[in-house]
Amino acid sequence: QVQLVESGGGLVQTGGSLRLSCAASGRTFSHNAMGWFRQVVGKEREFVATIDWSGVTTYYSDSVKGRFTISRDNAKNTVYLQMSSLKPEDTGVYYCAARDSDLVTPTPSRYDFWGQGTLVTVSS
Repeated sequence: QVQLVESGGGLVQTGGSLRLSCAASGRTFSHNAMGWFRQVVGKEREFVATIDWSGVTTYYSDSVKGRFTISRDNAKNTVYLQMSSLKPEDTGVYYCAARDSDLVTPTPSRYDFWGQGTLVTVSS
């Protein structure tokens, strides 16, 4: 059974930092693209960042570019999201996702596996 488990969310003040982790189990994703998305109640799930299997190719939404960094450790079957200079508008549930493909994409419907999410709250 494939599982993606996010951790590292919490409450942080504006300007602070958090590091999210997503540990995969049940199969290896070392040859697959992975991504981070976020969602606020009443809104659609929003693309945050994606990374290819090698870690060389990454893409970010304009709203987080320069503040967030996605990375991965294939030996640990884990992907990370380092978030810095956090703003109240970064608040939401952050989801990790994996594709059955090595091609990166910002489109949520093209991801095949999803975690349960971890809540990030940025206070002003």
